[in-house]
Amino acid sequence: KMDEAMAIRAAFELIGATVDFAGSYPGWTPKPGSDIVKLMEAIYKERFKEDPHVLACHAGLECGILGTNYPDMQMISFGPNIRGAHSPDEKVQISSVQKYWGYLLETLERIQ
Repeated sequence: KMDEAMAIRAAFELIGATVDFAGSYPGWTPKPGSDIVKLMEAIYKERFKEDPHVLACHAGLECGILGTNYPDMQMISFGPNIRGAHSPDEKVQISSVQKYWGYLLETLERIQ
C-alpha cells in the first residue's frame, strides 16, 4: 500500500503539487491456519455441504486496527455477498445475509 502511495506522491511532486495522506490504518495479515479459521471452515462444510472459499484480500479492514491493539487475537473477516462495496451502487444479496447470520450464531455457540 505504501509503495503505491509513494509512487503517486512522487508523480504529483514532479509537477509541484503538495501531497498529504490521511485516514490510513494498519494492514492485517490473515492467519489461514488459525483455530478460528479451521473451526469456521468445519462449520461451513457442515451447514452448507460444500467447501468455503477462503482467501486473503487486499483491502482495508477493521481487523488491522483490532490486531494492532490485540496482536494475539484470532480474527476472521466474512459476510454476505456484496457488490459495488463503498459506492453509490453498493448492493447486498438479502438471502446471503440470513445465511451468514445463522453461520455467525453457530460459530459463537461453538467457540471455546
